[in-house]
Parts: sequence; structure tokens; C-alpha cells
Amino acid sequence: MFGDSLSAAYGMARSSGWVALLEERLKRERPDYRVVNASVAGETSAEGRARIGQALERNHPAVVILELGANDGLRGLPLTQMKDNLAAIIERSQASGARVLLVGMKLPPNYGPDYTAEFGSSFAELARRYKAAFIPFLLEGFADKPEYFQADTIHPSAEAQPLIAARVWEALLSLLR
Repeated sequence: MFGDSLSAAYGMARSSGWVALLEERLKRERPDYRVVNASVAGETSAEGRARIGQALERNHPAVVILELGANDGLRGLPLTQMKDNLAAIIERSQASGARVLLVGMKLPPNYGPDYTAEFGSSFAELARRYKAAFIPFLLEGFADKPEYFQADTIHPSAEAQPLIAARVWEALLSLLR
């Protein structure tokens, strides 16, 4: 797992986060896999790009779940840079022999229609280009429900974590051999 605060269980015990829930399910149903959560809260795609090589070398993953880009968008960073960084992470992961599951994100509409649309389509474009498995929007189905978010209105609450874990599990199954 290579992501940001959404994967690092920000604001809750790490054991309550969706990655830990996914790990529990893998232990039950696919014990030949283990999960390494290499997520860093606040990380941008550039920071992820800078550390992907070391993470791949240290862990030799069969699958990389890539959930980065949200912080780029929230900071209004240039989307061409985000796409280049995510592309480099995907390329390095695939070159190491890992299959990639790219997790998309969406921005709130206050970032403007052009930036918001381009941000969202960036993930689909990368998934197509690299033939990566793809989840278009990690928070699909509850993003508009305040009761599934912490007080900051950005980070999903403990109640949302099983929903996220189930969404990722469905996409991950096709990558497990």
C-alpha cells in the first residue's frame, strides 16, 4: 500500500483503517499475501515518486496499491506534474514485477470545473495507459455523507473504513494470483 493519509488511517488507530481491514481479510482468504502499509499522511505524488524505489527494493511487492494525488489536487499543484509523478511510480512498480491497482480521487467543485475535471480524468488516463487495475473514486457511495467523515470533513471516519476496504478488495481480487 503506497498512499497518503487516506491510507495511513489518519485520525484513528492504524488498526481501524481500511488497509488494516484489508490485511485482516487477506490473512483469512489469501494467507499467501501480506500487506505492507507504506503510506505517509500529507504526501504528494512528488514525495511518493522520491521514495518508491526504496519501498520497492525493501518490500519486493507482488501488487502495489497506489493511492496518491489527493494532496496534489488539494494544494492546486500542476496536474501535468502529478500525472508525470504517478506515471513514474507505476512504471517503476511494473518494472519491479508488481501489478498495480491505481486508486482515483475526486476534488470538491470549488477548485473550478476545468481543474476538477482534469484532476479526476488523470487517474483514468493513467490506468488506461499502463493497463493498471483501477478504482475511479475511493470514496464512491459516501463522499456526500458527512456522517462518514471526521470533523475536518476530508478524512473518512472509522465507520467509512469497512466500505473502503470492501471497494479495494473487489478491485484487488483480479490481481491476486
